[in-house]
Amino acid sequence: MDTLKRFGAISTALMLTVALAACSKSNTSGGGATPTETQTSSAPISISADSFTADFSAMKQLTSLASSGTGMIGVLLPDTTTSTRYVTYDAPYLTQAFEAAGLSSDQFKIDNAQGSASTMQTQAEADITAGASVLLVDPLDSGSGAAIEANAAAKGVKVIEYDRLTLGGPADGYYVSFDNVSVGKLIGQGEVDCISSWGVKSPNILIMDGDPSDNNAKLFAQGYNSVLKSHFADGSYTKVGEPAGTWTPSVAATTFEQQYTAHPEINAVVTPNDDNAGAVIAVLQKNQIPANTFPTTGQDASLVGLQNILKGFQCGTVYKPIYLEAQAAAALALFLRAGQTPPSELVNATTLDSQTNSQIASVYTVPLWVTTDNMAATVVADGAVKVADLCAGSVASACSAAGIS
Repeated sequence: MDTLKRFGAISTALMLTVALAACSKSNTSGGGATPTETQTSSAPISISADSFTADFSAMKQLTSLASSGTGMIGVLLPDTTTSTRYVTYDAPYLTQAFEAAGLSSDQFKIDNAQGSASTMQTQAEADITAGASVLLVDPLDSGSGAAIEANAAAKGVKVIEYDRLTLGGPADGYYVSFDNVSVGKLIGQGEVDCISSWGVKSPNILIMDGDPSDNNAKLFAQGYNSVLKSHFADGSYTKVGEPAGTWTPSVAATTFEQQYTAHPEINAVVTPNDDNAGAVIAVLQKNQIPANTFPTTGQDASLVGLQNILKGFQCGTVYKPIYLEAQAAAALALFLRAGQTPPSELVNATTLDSQTNSQIASVYTVPLWVTTDNMAATVVADGAVKVADLCAGSVASACSAAGIS
């Protein structure tokens, strides 16, 4: 009888052990921590790419993910020169998104490579060594970015490509951005509308692209060239040229000055971001070209870009509400960190990696074209720029005329 009791006790213990083992999965590790794949009986989290708002309230729905996930989230931003957005917007918005979801300051880390691919590589390796389970990478170029991502993937670290696609990156990675062909189309249509509203006769257009090593620059160009193609084809516009692209404003200024000297008939230019537009505008002002006569375009809704719009030297800018992109990226990172498959409502698109011919699961948020007509209702209303900064000095009267106060 005692033997039977002992056998029953042992059998019960064994069944409990098997049941407990079935409820969890072990966490393997390489150089960095792998997200724990926990199972939960709670209802799945419902969040979509359209859930995010300027008050970051949607991130509070993800506190359970933040508490159940393991490892650090490492964010690698590229520089502070090709666009001021990374310091002004991305880093603080990402911080706000992570903190709103409940992460503490030691559970995420945001670095800027200051334009150095080797620095970004070092930062990535440091994050992995420190136990990162997810890397959010905005690479300087696809070559260095793919190397960083391959190293991370080999060590069990999940990879999210942020803002620009890394050609040749992991096929099972993720991408968070805006639809960059649509961004380019907004730029192209903005140029067309401005040529009409500013009364530019016989438009002779110089197209200035971004750096060709940046896949985003190629997508922007695809977008605005698709809009302008019919105007060139029917002879209503003349395409003067499309020189080698750059994201460095000083190089853009030199390129434009050389082209303008060689082709003084140029009376409109497609510029792919506000910083390059500002470089062109400085040359135009040096040549005493009056406002509202020589269209330029842009993106990023930078302070200087918005002021150039108000002063009549830039037609408009693509406003990519970075607080949307940052929240989408943070939300995706939290799902991966918690070992959960992100919902299809969040991962709402795919993007072709032309190098590997694979479709990358993507999250797209929506860009807007901003002019003097809707500036007050968009960037100002969102708090993306402070009225005191925007309307300082000589811009004050233009702000009043645009209903910005």
